Amino acid sequence: MSDPSPPTSQSSLREPAAAPSGGGFVALVGAGPGHPELLTLRGQKWLSRCDVVLYDGLSNTDMLVHAPQAEHICVGKHGQTRIWKQQEIIQEILRHAEQGKCVVRLKGGDPAVFARTSEEVDALVDAKVAFEIVPGITAALAAGSYAGIPITHRGIASAVALVTGHEEPGKPESALDWSALAAFPGTLVIYMGVTTAEAWTTALIEAGKPAGTPCAILRRCSLPDQQQIRCRLDEVVGHLTPASRFRPPVITIVGDVTRLSETMDWFSKRPLHGQCILVTRPAGQADELAAPLEDLGAEIIRQSVIEILPPEDWTEIDAAQDELASFDWLVFASANGVSSFFNRLEYRGMDSRALAGCRIAVVGKATAKRLAEYRLRPDYIPEQFTAESLLTHFTDLAPQNNKPLSSQRFLIVRANRGSDTLPHGLRTAGADVREVIGYRSVDVESVSPQVEMLARDGAIDWVIVTSSASAENLHRLFGDTIKPCRFAAISPITADVLKNLEYQVDAIADPHTMRGIVDAIASVMKP
Repeated sequence: MSDPSPPTSQSSLREPAAAPSGGGFVALVGAGPGHPELLTLRGQKWLSRCDVVLYDGLSNTDMLVHAPQAEHICVGKHGQTRIWKQQEIIQEILRHAEQGKCVVRLKGGDPAVFARTSEEVDALVDAKVAFEIVPGITAALAAGSYAGIPITHRGIASAVALVTGHEEPGKPESALDWSALAAFPGTLVIYMGVTTAEAWTTALIEAGKPAGTPCAILRRCSLPDQQQIRCRLDEVVGHLTPASRFRPPVITIVGDVTRLSETMDWFSKRPLHGQCILVTRPAGQADELAAPLEDLGAEIIRQSVIEILPPEDWTEIDAAQDELASFDWLVFASANGVSSFFNRLEYRGMDSRALAGCRIAVVGKATAKRLAEYRLRPDYIPEQFTAESLLTHFTDLAPQNNKPLSSQRFLIVRANRGSDTLPHGLRTAGADVREVIGYRSVDVESVSPQVEMLARDGAIDWVIVTSSASAENLHRLFGDTIKPCRFAAISPITADVLKNLEYQVDAIADPHTMRGIVDAIASVMKP
């Protein structure tokens, strides 16, 4: 089979240039308007290769997942940490570059738009440090997509001006010609204009801009909690002052194009817009739920309530794997069990040939999908993704095969806790059942202070629970604090546990899958 990857010469064109031999290198990377997926591929590549990342408060820290190998340095976030002075940032960049390191300076928006990039570039040029500038999506452009406001429109505005609402302190006079801006035949986009709203709106109106000019004030553009206020130019101050009323980052779009957001706004019309959802799945498994929920407009909070760990002792699994040929059925109740079992098989130098003559049954499509990653297909998946349905199948199948359950051997790979319905039912029918612990489900002992605060403040709308063990530990961790929330359960069994704990269950997955949970919540939220 031919190699499907592109030729080396083509691939190298897409890779960032390596830092010069023996010297440092600096990539000034635009992080975009906020959403982590709006980082450019070029920016992602630099993050994956750098030694140090210096990031500001407008850069989404979720992007740092692309730089696990690097040192992460925050240069300031309003209201949370000290804001570094520009000269401090420059000195820190140079310090690392002069040590021969590859440095990423991650900047919110685009490095070329009100980002003080020229000062950093001047310092790099003076120090003879090689650098690259990687563009990012600036807030003015993001607004067109995320707020339904095209900042240019062939019938309304054929030009756009990006204007700072916060000029450099100490200037003897403003460098902005407010008369020209007031007469500008297009759209004005005001950056960093919260604390100076009274000054720039007054300047525009006094220069002849009609007080009734339509405006849109946008906060946290592209993020799930994006906010938009539509108003007149002479009403902007009332919405922005004091700054605590509509906290930065904020941009204000001035012009008739803002009227179009009423019909072009898709962002706030998504079915789960404005809903804050707590996903309680173990770390590393939350994305299967989080991604489709985010696509529907939800804000996702991740807080594991159980942790998945390997068995304390592999002796039982190893012994069972050595006897696989003696079993009629190998049964997996979860994807975690599949991964644990086959990773151990590979670790021991064995492969799927050890399963010759042994049929496989799984509970659920997610488990079957995980099995497919090991190039295997299950012989049976029950229509209802429950242990009860699987038990019914085995009971009904035995007479058809002229092989009673009493003459069959089952190997069940399971967690250290969970339902005993299947093994108990099989044993009652006379089957030879062997259970092995493929993984441990362990209670998380504490929650993050941020999640605890959100729960206490009533900021969480939905809580998703995917197992009975998760339900019980959730109650231990949060108690009555999350009782006002709505709950979505993976199955009726989990729902019953939640109800017994006096939580309100408003959605139950059918089928009992991650996608089923998403669809159940969306169905409840339909107008």
